[in-house]
Amino acid sequence: MLVLGIDTSTRTTSIALGSEQRMLASMSLERAVPNHEMVTGGLLRLLEWAEVPVGAITGIAIGLGPGLFTGMRVGIATGKTLAQSLGIPVIGVASLDVVAFSARFSRRLICATIDARRGEIFYAFYRPVPGGVARETEFLVGPPARLTAELAARPEEILLVGDGGLVYRRELQEAGSRVEVASATHAFPSAAALVELTVPRFLREDFDRLYDVQPYYVRKADAEIAWDRRRGTA
Repeated sequence: MLVLGIDTSTRTTSIALGSEQRMLASMSLERAVPNHEMVTGGLLRLLEWAEVPVGAITGIAIGLGPGLFTGMRVGIATGKTLAQSLGIPVIGVASLDVVAFSARFSRRLICATIDARRGEIFYAFYRPVPGGVARETEFLVGPPARLTAELAARPEEILLVGDGGLVYRRELQEAGSRVEVASATHAFPSAAALVELTVPRFLREDFDRLYDVQPYYVRKADAEIAWDRRRGTA
């Protein structure tokens, strides 16, 4: 089983190639808004470095957000197109789940975050369990003050992971000393973690239908919000 992982939900585009035995290659590219050419070019370069032909890929894992609207649509479209052209299965995973999975060895409650721009954060809470993490909340979005209040209301120690925690570190740490912000190594959804998370599902043939692989839209796009304001319905 050779799985290609793609996540473009944040400013950092992450691509990785791995199996149940090892990670062959991974790369990350920083850009404000990823585009199809950048993702495709990065993918081709990764396969070249790993000396793996595209036809050897047997599964595609895709990060579904929530995140930057244009970015995550690019990654999802690229992954679905490649899966369809190669005739191989696909699995979609929420990008917040991937961020939390990267901190699965923590003994603390995990709050995975993604910078939502416009002064807001996408976030969800997770509990470490054997082999991974279990999500305890829905995907949420709100200003740092709202998340700070939720953190302060919880009695246990909490690890904040993801770029949302880094961007709003000062405000979120007002929740108290029980809250720690993870380092920049956990700042974005890692495609390597995405591959590791999905390989067991590929092995037991727990695939997603191509049509069901869609972005997580936790809030309206900027264009929709602007349109609502012009109509006076925001």
